[in-house]
Amino acid sequence: MSQETRTDTMAATGTRLVDWQAGVVGGLAGGVAMGVLITTMMPPVIEMAIPALYGLQGGLAGWIVHMAHSAILGVVFAAIAATTGIGNGIGRSAVAGLVYGVVLWAVLAALVMPIWLQTLGFAGAPPLPNFALPGSLPAHAVYGVLVGAIVPLLGN
Repeated sequence: MSQETRTDTMAATGTRLVDWQAGVVGGLAGGVAMGVLITTMMPPVIEMAIPALYGLQGGLAGWIVHMAHSAILGVVFAAIAATTGIGNGIGRSAVAGLVYGVVLWAVLAALVMPIWLQTLGFAGAPPLPNFALPGSLPAHAVYGVLVGAIVPLLGN
């Protein structure tokens, strides 16, 4: 019995993260990869459009906003994965993350961001809808795959 208790205690105090924490880490890792892609393929997005969402300017502000969004959306993915069971297994979760990234692109990048920037009167606002395939879709897909793979790897 003593050995069973010790094993249970070791399992409970391991290095696994709570789901929302795994979502933050996955979101930040995906955000870095996505941010590098956007910075290299579409610099005005990270330098002007993203910070303009909050009345800010510059690449540093763009990166800070982008990473904050990435962490929050990573937590959302972790919550979805935990409640639906799609987070069971890294491969399955990575595919679910890919779908999640494409949905984020279609809803947030293609619809919400253009409406938000146009409402603010931002001169560089993209057209509505903004289905920019060359840079934005692959960047969102990479984000999703990384979030999807990292959440079950680190989480409960």
